[in-house]
Amino acid sequence: MLKAILWDVDGTLAETERDGHLVAFNQAFEVLGVPWRWSEQRYGELLAVTGGRERLLHDMREQSLAPAESQQRLVLAERVHRLKNEFYARIVTDAGMPLRAGVLELFDDCARADLRMGIVTTTSRSNVQALLGSHLGRDWRSKFAVVVCAEDAPVKKPDPQAYLLALQAMQLRPHEALAIEDAPAGVAAARAAGILVVVTRSHYFAESAIDGALAVGPSLGSVAGWQPDPLCGTRVGLAQLADWQRKAPITH
Repeated sequence: MLKAILWDVDGTLAETERDGHLVAFNQAFEVLGVPWRWSEQRYGELLAVTGGRERLLHDMREQSLAPAESQQRLVLAERVHRLKNEFYARIVTDAGMPLRAGVLELFDDCARADLRMGIVTTTSRSNVQALLGSHLGRDWRSKFAVVVCAEDAPVKKPDPQAYLLALQAMQLRPHEALAIEDAPAGVAAARAAGILVVVTRSHYFAESAIDGALAVGPSLGSVAGWQPDPLCGTRVGLAQLADWQRKAPITH
């Protein structure tokens, strides 16, 4: 029996990577006088590394103008990441960052069914606050039984730490939850925790190979393009997710 939906954030709730984090990183580079910028393609390559600070440090290995000493790189990464988060919050709250199609509708489905939801992400808590606060209001946190962020789970996906913490906090067995992700690392993290996963592909992972997902499709807002085919309706709602989960073998 399905008892909870566990949401990833970046790329899953909204196209935050392309339209938010990338823009904010380049703004931070400019303000701090960092002598390089990330293209949309380069940022897509860097998404293979989970975590903003980790992404920065990884990129510096290939930047000829990066500081030579490792400690200097750590300091620069921290400064850039802190300022990036400030710019990201402004982008989300001032310019607006729409949630992906079908997300709010699935929130409503869960509320009507009294089905618990959780946030399981390795992005910063301030970033989650900025995005969900702008859409759900000041009491956004009350809509989720648990919110696991980078500060809670420092070991990034594909490690299952974040999902294991969420299961523990919600007192759930893995087969009682269903994760919604957009990227291979998130799928691997959920599956390593024993949780079934539905993938709603995002911009950067539209063509990525996805292993181990229960279902894969382009958008919760439409039944078009999903494998396996949804039973009915015009969007992928809670009834469809529950049906996919119910038909899956329990492997715990």
